[in-house]
Amino acid sequence: MKGALRRFVALLVLAGAIALGAQAAQAHPHVWITATSELIYAPDGSITGVRHAWTFDDMFSTYALQGIEARTKGVYSHEELAPLAQTNVESLKEYGFFTFAKAVGKKEKFQEPVDYYLEYRDSLLTLHFTLPLKVPVKSKELVLEVFDREFFIDFKYAEKDPVKLVGAPAACQISFQRPNDGSASARSSADSLSPAAIIPISA
Repeated sequence: MKGALRRFVALLVLAGAIALGAQAAQAHPHVWITATSELIYAPDGSITGVRHAWTFDDMFSTYALQGIEARTKGVYSHEELAPLAQTNVESLKEYGFFTFAKAVGKKEKFQEPVDYYLEYRDSLLTLHFTLPLKVPVKSKELVLEVFDREFFIDFKYAEKDPVKLVGAPAACQISFQRPNDGSASARSSADSLSPAAIIPISA
């Protein structure tokens, strides 16, 4: 178990090393993630956070599971994966969880992740976690971006239901654009959507 956790941390440290050398050599992805996100609304129409589900590629999933013992071969429970899930979220903190939000151009900050766990299905690991906003956002428009600036990790949103609004007022809408540079972003607006919109959060 400890060996697998150390390997995961080492991989993220390697990501940082590649980031430092990105100016000298063009970075290319080493980990691929298929993502879905849910924007969470409070009853008053404010956005309180974002809930992510990140499915890792098969090679990384196999690598991360090395050394983790399971009661049933090929089957991993949430409990058995809990230490690895904790290591994941703690290691991702250094990178801001690759999640960036702006409300009307103003950067918004997130709290520590909650409700995190790993799920193993169809030979792939999926990390689920929620990032609460430090201050709930209630504005006409909020832009959410999920990406790795150095492109060590290639984020791609799922083809089906990539982003959902949970508990949003009826007037809220969503506009989603898939960038070509390994980034993913979204915007929501209660009134109208800008033609340049990339993803949604608002009320």
